[in-house]
Amino acid sequence: MTKLTLAATEDLERLVPLVAAFHQEEGIVQDDVTRRDALAPLLEGSPYGCVYLAGPRRAPIGYVTITFGWSVEFGGLDGFVDEIFIRPGVRGRGIGSEILLTLPKTLASAGMKAIHLEVGRDNAKARRIYEKLRFEPRENYILMSRKL
Repeated sequence: MTKLTLAATEDLERLVPLVAAFHQEEGIVQDDVTRRDALAPLLEGSPYGCVYLAGPRRAPIGYVTITFGWSVEFGGLDGFVDEIFIRPGVRGRGIGSEILLTLPKTLASAGMKAIHLEVGRDNAKARRIYEKLRFEPRENYILMSRKL
């Protein structure tokens, strides 16, 4: 079992490089100041979400960010896997799958009714993994965003 630790303010300096690595892989253009500003409230206990570190707290091998929302459709508190990242050197060992199997159980015990994630339409490998983990595509819907 990969250890998951709820990240706190003192974890910011360990977390920023992991987030930067994820953003680089995904082509997300963002500077470290913006990353820090986005992460800080989550690490300070914001009601909008949280970040878990995967592996040893002093040298994490990854992280997962969960943001919280409310859904009438799903009957209450829901969440979104905003980002999940495992260092390339330890990928392929089932760590990400393990996180996405165990974390929803913990969140459900805290009252969460549903958890969502997004995956690239052309990323068949990731879709297969997520479907094995009981995430279901919502074929009648498409995620749309508007920057404000």
